[in-house]
Amino acid sequence: MPRIRNVRRRNFAASLAALAVARAALQPADAQTAPFAMQLGSNAADDVTPVLWAQHSGMFAKAGLSIDIQKFTSGSAVTAAVVGGALDIGKSSLLPLISARNHGVPLKLIAPGEIWLSEAPISGMVVLKDSPIVSAKDLNGKIMPTPSLRDIVETSSRAWIDANGGDSKTVRFVELPSVAVLAALLDGRVAAATLSNPYFGNVAASGKVRILSRPEDAIAKRFMITAWFATEAYIEKNREPLARYVQIIQQAATYTNAHHAETVPVTAPFWGLEPAVLAGMTRSYVGAVVDVKDIQPVIDAALKYGIIDKPLDAQQMISAVALRPAPTWPR
Repeated sequence: MPRIRNVRRRNFAASLAALAVARAALQPADAQTAPFAMQLGSNAADDVTPVLWAQHSGMFAKAGLSIDIQKFTSGSAVTAAVVGGALDIGKSSLLPLISARNHGVPLKLIAPGEIWLSEAPISGMVVLKDSPIVSAKDLNGKIMPTPSLRDIVETSSRAWIDANGGDSKTVRFVELPSVAVLAALLDGRVAAATLSNPYFGNVAASGKVRILSRPEDAIAKRFMITAWFATEAYIEKNREPLARYVQIIQQAATYTNAHHAETVPVTAPFWGLEPAVLAGMTRSYVGAVVDVKDIQPVIDAALKYGIIDKPLDAQQMISAVALRPAPTWPR
């Protein structure tokens, strides 16, 4: 009898072991340590540098995140992809995000992108060197390009024209990719253009234009130009990994703002620029923390120029993920 009991016990133990092996086979390998995957989208702009640097230096991997960065032609395309679920996180100009939020689209900011700093300009309004245009009033009745209608380029240009004696209501803005602006100026199809780097740097370096103004200063001396965002549903479902992502961006932005030269080999290929060209440009300043004071000037401009039809509380645009301290992990 004891012998039979021992055999049964052995058989029972073997059955448990076999069951454990079978269950393990059904589980993903390394389930406890598998990185959390995120699909990101951005246009080719300098404010994506912290993300590229964090990817290159292994910061995301150490935080248990697997990041896939996709390049888009515009912030509008990125926003559509996030809303449609093709992307988890996107980076776009703040202005269309304000408009979307104002119209009830459930998007929230999780991290800042580029911050306009008057003392370190990365854009400007240009005209041809021999153009007769020397003032805002000279732009009345003229045609100007913008990457997307009613974006920050158009809005800041209108704000500068109106603040300096011109009438922006008489100016007609047409959609034109920034890469095609210099040719349009030379052909006389547009009279002036506001450009940001890298296009501003390239056009200015051509020797064929002169800088007329810094239009963004008409909005504020400092404000948020772009931001990383996600849908409210995605944020609610993935708060913990998003908190890790936000902390990584904060750390990477702080580092890359102070080490631009180190980032050139990482960022230039994403832009499609020669490293020497990027190294010679004024680089973007990327924010580390989402600040209401950096958002409000853009909301005010959006209201003034009819992009939104009612006031919007800047705080409503910010996710709690952007505000709360993120968890730490081994470095």
